[in-house]
Amino acid sequence: MKHTSILRDLLIDLPISAKTPAVESDNSAVYHSSSSPLLLGNDGSAAIGGFHIWSLDSSSPLKEISSKATGRSKLVATVYGIAEKDLIITISQPNNILQVFDVDGFQEIEEAAKPSIGDWSALCTWKSPKSGTQYFYLFGKKQVVQYMIRADKTFEIVEIQTFNLPVEASSCAVSLYNGRVYFSGDDSKTIYGFKTEESVIAPTITTFFEAADDVTGLVVYAGKSSDYLFVAQKDLVAVYTGRFRLVGTMKLSGAEDIEVQGLGVLQAKTADYPAGALTYAIEDEDGKAFGVSSLESAWKSLKIEANTVYDPKVSCKDCVETTCNECSLSGFCEKKRSGTTCSCFAGFAGASCKSFICTDNCSGHGECVGANECKCEAGWGGLHCSFLLVEPKLETDANGGDGDDPAIWISPISPEQSRIVTTTKSEQGAGLGVFDLSGTLLQTLPAGEPNNVDMIYNFTLGSGRTVDLAFAACREDNTLCLFEMSSNGTLSNIAGGIQPVITDYDVYGSCSYRSPQTGIQYLFVNSKTAEYLQYSLTSDASGTLSTTLVRQFPAGSGGQVEGCVTDEANSFIFVGEEPEGLWRYDAEPTNPAPAGYKVASVSTYPDHKTGNLYSDVEGVTLIPGKKPSEGFLMVSCQGVSGYNVYERAPPHKFVETFTITNSKDGKVDHVTNTDGIAAVGNRLNEMFPAGLIVVHDDANELAGGGTAEEASFKFVSLADVLSEELLENVDTVWNPRA
Repeated sequence: MKHTSILRDLLIDLPISAKTPAVESDNSAVYHSSSSPLLLGNDGSAAIGGFHIWSLDSSSPLKEISSKATGRSKLVATVYGIAEKDLIITISQPNNILQVFDVDGFQEIEEAAKPSIGDWSALCTWKSPKSGTQYFYLFGKKQVVQYMIRADKTFEIVEIQTFNLPVEASSCAVSLYNGRVYFSGDDSKTIYGFKTEESVIAPTITTFFEAADDVTGLVVYAGKSSDYLFVAQKDLVAVYTGRFRLVGTMKLSGAEDIEVQGLGVLQAKTADYPAGALTYAIEDEDGKAFGVSSLESAWKSLKIEANTVYDPKVSCKDCVETTCNECSLSGFCEKKRSGTTCSCFAGFAGASCKSFICTDNCSGHGECVGANECKCEAGWGGLHCSFLLVEPKLETDANGGDGDDPAIWISPISPEQSRIVTTTKSEQGAGLGVFDLSGTLLQTLPAGEPNNVDMIYNFTLGSGRTVDLAFAACREDNTLCLFEMSSNGTLSNIAGGIQPVITDYDVYGSCSYRSPQTGIQYLFVNSKTAEYLQYSLTSDASGTLSTTLVRQFPAGSGGQVEGCVTDEANSFIFVGEEPEGLWRYDAEPTNPAPAGYKVASVSTYPDHKTGNLYSDVEGVTLIPGKKPSEGFLMVSCQGVSGYNVYERAPPHKFVETFTITNSKDGKVDHVTNTDGIAAVGNRLNEMFPAGLIVVHDDANELAGGGTAEEASFKFVSLADVLSEELLENVDTVWNPRA
């Protein structure tokens, strides 16, 4: 199908009818009603994140009816007719708990709350036309969980099954007419799908077609004789039939630089929207918000009959029960003359699904007390009690907008005067922050949206002066940024501190390497396309820095890369490929096309094995040992807010996974959606006698309630993570300037 010519011939104007006030928008949903229709939208902001509810019977800007500050979120959806109630489902990123709210009064139904650890990216609902049972699909890192929501004596969310996907879904939609769930991945044109079934057998994933551009949102419009699939792409929304024939494309108008995602659709007839409306998260010249467009003129142009009598509350006429008492209401029933056969839901087992089972038997660190519900032993938690729980010692002062990566600078004067350098990669507050070992902010230095930061020690300038440097990849202008760190721990600009990269290259992650063979200082930088550039760093007689490209090579298996760290003693560079795993390459530039060794792979349950990583792989750090064969690697796993530890020496044996909890005194919150990590084994002070770990925290939750707008980084004692025996392999007097 030649989409481009069809797009040009059938391009239809779709004006913005109304917008909400500014909000960090990702996904919209609609509550269907001809008398009081509602627009629901997530709020991804740190301090007031959650979801908002606006009246679709109001003019622009839409009137807000209510809001819930559940915590930074991406997802919200509506379901109908659960014990005669219509409900809102959402999940916040800080606490990873599915929450349910009653549309009537917008109060939370607390009994229905269910933990669901992960980084979730899409949510869509399905009501079975066979049984009338309500389900929803929660998409995450290359997997999807199918849940049932029901009410007997109480409301509850029940996990049916989890199965793997070929991509991380960024949007999804359900067609009742076709009996399909459609989904698409980030930065992808491909539309995938699978059958909607009341089954515990994973469905077959089918590739259906490719859109003209990267897909940013999906929604299904229930037609009178078939369904239509809306596919958002930047400022366009293509309309396909159920057989994926392109009917036409609607182009959003009414603002400059429009990009839309997270579609919803109202099919009820209202005074303002007589043929229904399309809703979406929008970013334009005015920033982020939610928008609404009337479909009346679009339907006329597309020659599609509006179906405003569609009612999502309608259930099956002759409903057939798919669960039964014989299966303890914990599995699907198949009744035959010979008896009833049960297909148990996730976490249930036995002929009648009466028994509980837990993944990995709670990893040997807990008791299985419910369906995939573990009661963990003291000191253990996370997924199936497999994570060591570690308390933070303290956190930094809040600083900047969107933080990312830390680095630890070892002071040449005294370990107690060492510093933490952090990045703020957002436009707001873009630059570097410098903190002391108590977490106090000492300095901020503006920079062009630095992403990762690394320290370089004892670099000799052409003038003969020896300096320490902070190095970052700056995304604002796609440059390599370098700053001088004075002996008293203060950052300053340096001549030649902004270095260009090759043309048409978007910088992302970065790290540094000094060759033990030649003494040459190198800078590594990567792009999201997994292309690595290696530059040598030099200086002229005046002390001005300059760089020269010495090698360019692809890393990983083609997925997005970011975090990296080098092992100078062994001449390695370790590369984190976010969806796939951790790789090792030769850091010396002598081989123009180095072969990669995969240290650890990302996998999802039920395929996850001990030592596997969890998506997304983000930060990578190295703790030196007393000799090159000793020490440890640490890798942050954003989707589960955990950190895998491996031995430094090949074959890089897995050691443990840990996560960072709330401190016992309640002064420091737990870590969520973690990104960068840095660690050293040096004795720094009394609080960190055997080393320090610094990690990024996405949601800086406050002790008195709520979340700060600005980011913080958490400090953890290495002695709380590694046992005394393992600490024997750490160099507590490591000298980075040796």
